[in-house]
Amino acid sequence: MPGIWSEYEFQPSFVLGFHGCDKSTAERLLRGEEPHLKWSEKKYDWLGHGIYFWEGNPGRALQWANHRQQEGKIADPFVLGAIIDLKHCLDLFDGDGLQQVADGHRELIETFKKIGTPPPKNLGPTPDKAGRFLDCAVINYLHTYRELRGELPYDTIRAPFLEGRPLYPRAGFRKHNHIQICVRETACLKGYFRPIAGACGSA
Repeated sequence: MPGIWSEYEFQPSFVLGFHGCDKSTAERLLRGEEPHLKWSEKKYDWLGHGIYFWEGNPGRALQWANHRQQEGKIADPFVLGAIIDLKHCLDLFDGDGLQQVADGHRELIETFKKIGTPPPKNLGPTPDKAGRFLDCAVINYLHTYRELRGELPYDTIRAPFLEGRPLYPRAGFRKHNHIQICVRETACLKGYFRPIAGACGSA
């Protein structure tokens, strides 16, 4: 399933990613007591399994951490910064990358038909509020499909996420639009850092 422009899937520069978490988790990484954040392997991870970051958006990471605190999942909201080398990136801003995901979906559906099992579904009232079970299955299947065919694995996935209410009536902009990065290869993470005071804005 390689794209015709696959040589351009290698990103030439670093990006800054931000991860919302409990302060104790971030401090362990910053002190070098743990090498990396843990992979997420939830069945609804919309970019498949890996380590998730908001690209260039510490404020959104803080909002997420604050929300997790309200849910009782973390005690002390914190934003951890990361220097990310995207390397071989499945970029879903790019038409060729999107076509690969579409092809992966087609292959996955055919596989489920052959075994007589219904595929997962995205569940929820709107795409940004859905449990993205199908999307997760498609991305994970794409990685497996490439591995079985001996194709070069993707190190990262990068995609826009359209989220929240319109900024104004009939707006094409939404309140919580952001870019997410899923890191699958920890060698892409060149270092973690503490964002400067005030960089996260208000929650």
